[in-house]
Amino acid sequence: MSEIAELVIARAAPGEPARTERFAVPFEPGQSVLDGLRHIRAQHDPSLAVRFSCINANACKECMMLLDGKVIYACTARLEPRVMVLAPLPNKQLLRDLVTEIAPPDERLE
Repeated sequence: MSEIAELVIARAAPGEPARTERFAVPFEPGQSVLDGLRHIRAQHDPSLAVRFSCINANACKECMMLLDGKVIYACTARLEPRVMVLAPLPNKQLLRDLVTEIAPPDERLE
């Protein structure tokens, strides 16, 4: 029997009540949390908002979020066969789900 990582993800958007959703993700050693999130978007819920650019734009630090209350990069944190709780960064403006505003105010487009 294959192992499963269970991702509990905080979901919300400005003006909406916060909620959590649970997703079972097939676990394979060496996978990152970002791999698990991409699996969820491809196989379960394409509306899950998560930011990353390392794969196609080589822009780092966009996938920062909380894992079990600690700040991590989703691309380097390892997926584990257990319950893993993911949430957006608490000190940033929430855009949706795991996506927060990362650009400094003076660098944002109007």
